[in-house]
Amino acid sequence: MDYKNILFAVGDGIALVTINRPAALNALNSATLAELGDAFATIATDPAIRAAVLTGGGEKAFVAGADISEMVNYNPLQAEAFAKLGQDVLSLIDDGPKPTIAAVNGFALGGGTEIAIACDFIYASTKAKFGQPEIKLGIIPGFGGTQRLARLVGKPMAKELVLGGDMIGADEALRIGLVNKVVAPEALLEEAKKAAKKMAAFGLPALAAAKRAINCGVNVDLANGLLIERQAFAALCATTDQKEGMGAFLAKRPPKFTDQ
Repeated sequence: MDYKNILFAVGDGIALVTINRPAALNALNSATLAELGDAFATIATDPAIRAAVLTGGGEKAFVAGADISEMVNYNPLQAEAFAKLGQDVLSLIDDGPKPTIAAVNGFALGGGTEIAIACDFIYASTKAKFGQPEIKLGIIPGFGGTQRLARLVGKPMAKELVLGGDMIGADEALRIGLVNKVVAPEALLEEAKKAAKKMAAFGLPALAAAKRAINCGVNVDLANGLLIERQAFAALCATTDQKEGMGAFLAKRPPKFTDQ
């Protein structure tokens, strides 16, 4: 697919995906969502890509929301199809086997917050702003905001953000557990890439298993979550990477993972 709304670059095993509609504050329309879906399908299957960073083009916005100019005349069937597209793409990011870091450089509102929290974790610029203002438009989040946000920051805080529609800054987002780290704007991409590079050095089977165990386990009771973890732990003991990792530890040398 030829990308018109995103930039996609790979270097040192790290994919950098930039939503690049700065004139529209990187708003998510159907075409942009389709391109993101294609990019993250590539990330999931390309063995040369080991981790990803997602950010926004320009200086003002990560993603300012879904594209209201596209949505304004939707009927219910069109609205459901659009929400399904957004949910499918964000689930592709959330469920993908490789670590994805959101580098939030500005406004992350509505769909912007939703796509950020679909990533494995978030690094935010001091200029970042988060919020779910859909209630002010007579709608609610449609790309998973009512679900992922509650799981991330808890029901009361999610309800305050969704029902109140207010915008919060990076420091408040850090306080409530929405983001992992707040850094100066000029250091944001470097910090995100550094974290991605650290994870990219590990074996892909273990990375994928750890991500899957957390994602699946958080939605079940503790007993079933422990079962998910136990089975994933046991399965990794059939991999070459497990033998290499433990052997390297005992030999006091760096491991050389082969993703086998």
